[in-house]
Amino acid sequence: MRAHGPRVSCVVVTVLALCAALAACGGGSGGSGGKTVLRYSWWGNPDRAARTEKAIALFEKQHPGIEVQTSFSGYDTYIQKLATQAAGGDAPDVMQLDYRQINQYAQGGVLLDLGKQKDLRTGDFDKGLLGTGVVDDTQYAIPMGRGTQAVVYDAAQWRKAGVPEPRAGWTWKKWAWAMGRLAEATGKAGSVDPGHNEDWFEIWLRGQGKSLYTEDGGLGFTTGDLTRYWEWTSELRKRGAVSSAEQTTQLDGTVENQPLGRGKAVSDINWDAPSSGYEALLGKNPKLAPMPVAEDGTPGQYFKPSMFVGAAAKTSHPKAAVALIDFLMNDREAAEILGANRGIPANDRLRKRLIPELDGFDKVVADYQSGLEGKLKDPPQAPLQGDAALQRTLQRDYDQVSFGKMSPRKAAGQFVTAAKAELR
Repeated sequence: MRAHGPRVSCVVVTVLALCAALAACGGGSGGSGGKTVLRYSWWGNPDRAARTEKAIALFEKQHPGIEVQTSFSGYDTYIQKLATQAAGGDAPDVMQLDYRQINQYAQGGVLLDLGKQKDLRTGDFDKGLLGTGVVDDTQYAIPMGRGTQAVVYDAAQWRKAGVPEPRAGWTWKKWAWAMGRLAEATGKAGSVDPGHNEDWFEIWLRGQGKSLYTEDGGLGFTTGDLTRYWEWTSELRKRGAVSSAEQTTQLDGTVENQPLGRGKAVSDINWDAPSSGYEALLGKNPKLAPMPVAEDGTPGQYFKPSMFVGAAAKTSHPKAAVALIDFLMNDREAAEILGANRGIPANDRLRKRLIPELDGFDKVVADYQSGLEGKLKDPPQAPLQGDAALQRTLQRDYDQVSFGKMSPRKAAGQFVTAAKAELR
């Protein structure tokens, strides 16, 4: 395991919390010694935080006139905080972005046009992957890596339960059977409840030949589709095969609060790179398996930019912000420090150089992705503006289902009505 791996002391966590507090106060033009101050925010786990802090220290050494104030939190908290900052015209100078945020922030005037920044090198990026950060012919964000979805599981508990380990091509029906058997054998949920999460609903939909959104900006599914999905997940929850309503409402985007991380489940559905955080909780036991496919073998899983990096349109220091982005995307030493925690690097040159040197969970992620090459469908179009609000609405409506306050059909109808109104 690398020295900058997932085990982070309480002292480091305290220091990172202090950094977050400082960043929340806003970055001025002058730091200690008259340095230019940049605010850089991202979501992640302690493993990602430790690696990022080490990379930032290297950047500051290479750029002695720039000081970087960092802030990180779990995904859900980060998304909400960034939305508040953006709405108030106080977005961080440099920020990590999700695929589902690009349209919203680009069209809202939050992001800097990176295509006009001559000091930002993008020649080593796959053109198709780079294009996922383009909105209305403008490059607003740069992909940091390539990621995909996975079933991450505690291999020791899974084997002890006597359930066959998952294999490529297993179906949702086989997944549900395995979750039930795991629950019976261990007294824990087999998995997190997938009913609350738009990402997992999307994979299920794509296996049915449908999508979240149509090319013309409408919904790609019906009330009936969502009803069937929620009836299925509700039956699993009632059987104890997936996490309870109480456990599911505690989710905040961190692995520490997932049922698997809290010792309440045997597996999780997550993205491959962030699953590295489970090593600190489960030791060497976490393994990755492909997502289930439809009964006819159609996969819903896809490769997508694991995340992006962008700059604030209102930053007082565009050159310094671009220098940090360029460093994160193109510096060899930075790539070695960051590893695959944000996904396998999107920079082709660095990816080819890095993969043979990976170890630990980074190598697990790289091997997992290699096994999926040529087997997945193309990614969907970037989510529409308004998708972030719909993610929250879907979680809210499913909470009504999981706590028995609303039937799956009634909640699905309520969500579809709200979604159509949001997308108008």
